Amino acid sequence: MTAPDASPAPDLVEQSADPAMLRRSVAAGAVGVFVHWFDWAAYAYLAGTIASVFFPAGNSTAGLLAVFGVFAVSFGIRPIGALIFGPLGDKIGRKRTLSVVIFVMSGATLVIGLLPGYSTIGIAAPIVLVLLRLVQGLAAGGEFGSAASFLAEYAPRRRRGFGVSWLEVGSLLGFLAGSFVFLLLSLGLTNAQLASWGWRVPFLIAAPLGIIGFVIRSKIEDTPEYRALEATDNVPRSPVRELFRHNKKQLLQAAGLMTMMHVPFYAVLTYLVTYETDYLGHSSGSAAALSTVISLVGLFLVPFFGRLSDRIGRRPILIGAGVALFVLATPAYLLMRTGLVGTWIGGLALGAILAAILGTYAVWSAEIFPTRTRQSGLSIAYNITAALFAGTVPYLMTVLISATGSTLVPGPYLMAAAAVGLIAAFSMRETVGTPLLHKEDLENTEA
Repeated sequence: MTAPDASPAPDLVEQSADPAMLRRSVAAGAVGVFVHWFDWAAYAYLAGTIASVFFPAGNSTAGLLAVFGVFAVSFGIRPIGALIFGPLGDKIGRKRTLSVVIFVMSGATLVIGLLPGYSTIGIAAPIVLVLLRLVQGLAAGGEFGSAASFLAEYAPRRRRGFGVSWLEVGSLLGFLAGSFVFLLLSLGLTNAQLASWGWRVPFLIAAPLGIIGFVIRSKIEDTPEYRALEATDNVPRSPVRELFRHNKKQLLQAAGLMTMMHVPFYAVLTYLVTYETDYLGHSSGSAAALSTVISLVGLFLVPFFGRLSDRIGRRPILIGAGVALFVLATPAYLLMRTGLVGTWIGGLALGAILAAILGTYAVWSAEIFPTRTRQSGLSIAYNITAALFAGTVPYLMTVLISATGSTLVPGPYLMAAAAVGLIAAFSMRETVGTPLLHKEDLENTEA
């Protein structure tokens, strides 16, 4: 079932264009990804300390590997969360699933911040930590699809790209906030204080942020498109079955775009720090500074590209970004090997390409799905590709560089991701300005 050209009800369009409602919808949609990435950054930066708190002393490497293993588990379980919360959002509404996922996610984060360490409760400490990370992973599996559907369906048709781009602004802000809190803790506390209580601070901060997000989300109305399904008794009973029966093509297209997003996101914003210190010989301070600057630049470029896509279309920007990534990925890593200046130029170039992808992939993915299966499609495509291509980036890069002896490996890997995204993009029609509520959405297709 492809997206048709039927127009949505005029009164719903007018309601969705209300400026105050738009601001509240942006806050409701972006706050969850902010909390998620704040927690993610805190956990990643504090991995060494968490290893010493939750795992037996004596083998720091084993403890660190265990912490990163727990980290990977939270990625692996996300597709299950997508299969739970994606269809749930198509059946009970975007607003309710948004409220549930942020409540569950922030609740688990709070308990981690209060959890006694190995020295206090023994083997129960790492076991409970794993269980809590699993709960966080399940909730995270429902966050993107819920938020992207919500923002796309609330944004005015002519500003939809700009509105949905704030989803990724929330991601970048959360990542930056988490790294900034870690920096303050590192500068202000001794290692002993950090291990004793300082590591708990970011997780305890995330809890009230989650409460604020829950309140914001619980007070906003559901989207006009979903309410139209309710009003006409067209809420799907089996959205996943309908998705795989009618929207397999859209699911594969969205997965292609998301692969082109996930790989450079983790290669540029997370793995690049390790790459610089381990293979290029730069200081950790310089590596962290470049990562921070790339994120800061992204805060401005992502909404810029989202707005630009509303003017010139999704296809030109995403295809242009995919071609740029394919052509420039390996030269960028060649440039990084020339010295610190080359590293910054190459890193910033890849960051700018990533910003173009981040500004448009989510809205284009949302527009190709009908309202009846939008949240299911977005959730499943996003989280399966995240499990396969996001959390695996650092591990794969390390293994491949070791096996080949070449530090240029990330370049061809990014080229492969770009090729997948370009295949998807060339198969998709332009959707800018098209309605999200289609004629088929108001006709029961489950029979």
